[in-house]
Amino acid sequence: MSIYYDEEGDFLEIMFGEPISDYGDHVSKDIVLFRNQETDKIIGVGIFNFKQHTKELSNLKLDLPVEVNLSALKV
Repeated sequence: MSIYYDEEGDFLEIMFGEPISDYGDHVSKDIVLFRNQETDKIIGVGIFNFKQHTKELSNLKLDLPVEVNLSALKV
């Protein structure tokens, strides 16, 4: 899993697994799901205007519109 935050653009990106070809599927104004271009499986999520969706960054909790099955990841 990789997490990237662009403070200037106020964009948070969380990706699962190794980088692959993907496309974005906007599910709301500020939420985009990244999908595998070949299988359509969700491989990540992006949140625009991230600070607006958090009350306090030190106590961060987000309800994302995806389920994550970590048991499928190889360690």
